[in-house]
Parts: sequence; structure tokens; C-alpha cells
Amino acid sequence: MRGKFITLEGPEGSGKSTQAKTLIRRLAGCGIEAVYTREPGGTAIGEAIRNILQHNQAGEAPCERAELLLFEASRNQLVEKVIRPHLKKGKWVICDRFMDSTTAYQGYGRGLPVEEIQAINRFTVNGVSPDLTLLLDLEVSTGFERIAQRYLALGESADRFEKEDRSFHERIREGYLKLAAAEPKRFRIIN
Repeated sequence: MRGKFITLEGPEGSGKSTQAKTLIRRLAGCGIEAVYTREPGGTAIGEAIRNILQHNQAGEAPCERAELLLFEASRNQLVEKVIRPHLKKGKWVICDRFMDSTTAYQGYGRGLPVEEIQAINRFTVNGVSPDLTLLLDLEVSTGFERIAQRYLALGESADRFEKEDRSFHERIREGYLKLAAAEPKRFRIIN
């Protein structure tokens, strides 16, 4: 029996990682084995790509289409090495971001053609799609207040995406809401 695949999406600072880990603990309490993973990342190759994308590890920011393709490469590796095998074993997979992030960030945020991104997403996931997507929605300003508090407490600094201007993040939030409206059976919006 195939496991369930749940993704958490949302703007920066919306609490995706926190809620994903809380969900896994709750499922464990119900006797359901669940695996946590994230995008980009979740595999050795994915984590290397994450460092390039978020922390400019290569010393230069990727061009918009290269950025898109790096996210897709990380996703395909994650699907084939982690998500699909666990689902086949009947385990649940909880993923902090997935293909909707790419559509929101590179499509609505960067302005690349959404339809083309969605076609590339379908090719990349090769038949694996979320059973449920939880969209953690909040005002962009609130998310950035949370991020600032987190970095102050940890002594860290913002990543490349968090340094983008607020209008970029407003477009992303609007994009997420459009995606949720287009697929109401899969998405649940949580304020």
C-alpha cells in the first residue's frame, strides 16, 4: 500500500519546517511512520545544490533559468532516492517545500513562464505528486519579522532569497494563493 505524500508550502518565515516536524511527531503518535525531507536538499546532491542556490557557494548567483533547473535537478534526485522509495514501502513523506515553491518563486516571483515551469515540474517528478499540500499563509512583513528574530537569536544572516526585495516576496505569496485556488482539492490554506 502506497504511503501518503504531504508537502508544506508558504512564504519565508511561515513556519514550514516547524510545522512539518510537528506533523511527523503527531503522526508517530498515531502509529504512522513518516519521513521528513526538504527542498532543495534531502539527498547529498540536493544539499550541494541547496548550498549553491541559497548561499552562493559557487561565488556567483545562477541566472534565472539555471536557478530553475538546479531546483528541478535537486527535486528529481529527491523523488527518485527518497520520496518514491518511501511511498512504495507504505511510509508517509512530509516535505518542506516541493514543486509549488518553484512555480511560486521562479514563475510568479522571477517572472518565468508559469506554464513552462509546470511542464518541467511534471517531467521532473515523473508521476509523483502530493496527496495534500498545506499552504501556510501569512503577510510577507510578518514572515520577515520572524526571520529577523530567528537570525538575531542564532547569530546567522539571511540567505540569497531572503535578501530579495519585498515586491518579489509579495508576488510569491500571490502566486501561492493562485496555485491553491487552481487546485482546491489538493491545497489547504492555513492562516
